[in-house]
Amino acid sequence: MYKTTKETINNVVWKACDSFRGTLDSTQYKDYVLTMLFVKYLSDFYREKSEQLQDKYKGNQNRIAKAIKLEKFILDEESTFEYLVSKKEASNLGEEINKVLLKIEEINPEKLERIFRTIDFNNETNLGKTKERNAILRHLLEDFNDTKLDLRPSMLAGNDVIGDAYEYLIAHFASDAGKKGGEFFTPSQVSTLLAKLAGAKKGARIYDPACGSSSLLIKAAKEINSDNFALFGQEKNGQTQTLSRMNMFLHEIGGADIRWGDTLRNPLHIVDGHLMKFDIVVANPPFSLDKWGRDDLENDIYQRFSYGLPPKSKGDYAFVLHMLASLNVQGTMAVVLPHGVLFRGASEGKIRQQILDNNLLDTVIGLPSNLFFGTSIPVAILIFKKNRKNKQVLFIDASAESRKRR
Repeated sequence: MYKTTKETINNVVWKACDSFRGTLDSTQYKDYVLTMLFVKYLSDFYREKSEQLQDKYKGNQNRIAKAIKLEKFILDEESTFEYLVSKKEASNLGEEINKVLLKIEEINPEKLERIFRTIDFNNETNLGKTKERNAILRHLLEDFNDTKLDLRPSMLAGNDVIGDAYEYLIAHFASDAGKKGGEFFTPSQVSTLLAKLAGAKKGARIYDPACGSSSLLIKAAKEINSDNFALFGQEKNGQTQTLSRMNMFLHEIGGADIRWGDTLRNPLHIVDGHLMKFDIVVANPPFSLDKWGRDDLENDIYQRFSYGLPPKSKGDYAFVLHMLASLNVQGTMAVVLPHGVLFRGASEGKIRQQILDNNLLDTVIGLPSNLFFGTSIPVAILIFKKNRKNKQVLFIDASAESRKRR
């Protein structure tokens, strides 16, 4: 029997991208394409579950209605991909798509609340006047209506195929977009290495304060041979936070707490007025972020900067200090940072000295250059641990431990 593979999904999505190329760059059209893939998945999944319940309960609508409410999400006839296809000749197709997205959210207030809030299929600035917009969106629906793209669970080639395809596509959009796209995605090899070094165990609470599309959080969770974990993240970019929530859903990770906001100026994982504490913190924060909020945080109410305030033009240590403050007394933290954090002086040098004096830094691993989209600078993984007994810091030069591939 024919099964839908990751390659099948990728081919359909890249074909759909042709509807937008020349109109938008990939940092913009990725949201429309990946959102439609998500809606197609929801629709196919729900259709199969409905058919199974119809057979199981012999068409008894009361029993079917009760059973369907126990599924991880529900749809109705006017919130499916098939319904959108039936509306493809509408006079304002973008408005019709927006209505369906809103209805999906309203039917699923706990699981999918406001998940589409940053995407607008009726956006004249991005998609052009009504006639042009209708043509683009009609092609998009037709591409995803490909008979080969069957996303029903029974038709997928593996349990992770849809989530893995989604992450693969996010990576390709990031690569295509260069530096701008790299802000929302950590290369897979780097996130896998970080996840293994962090070493999360069963029952761990795992946090990423700059989670992007959540590839790093998902990798960290996969290192645990159990479903007993809790994931937490915050992302400043609203569209990327939406991608993150969809990514979690497609990897069938329920209950991940992914917030939208500026972590440094306004951390959102708070308990009783204090920062929430975590067993594992992993992150690839934006490198040397300018205007990160120094003036706003001179009197930080969470007291994250007792070792000193980093310079206005480089926010690397601002993220480090936030993460250390979010780590519990036995916690481990793994973070990717530019090499400058190892030797820059002034306020950063003073912060670095206090981190060493308090025996928080465990390991420094120098990575090869050209690993990240849009930047060739060399980077390092820094491992921090609370409650260390050993006073030494391990340095590893892994700059030659790589092979270049297309």
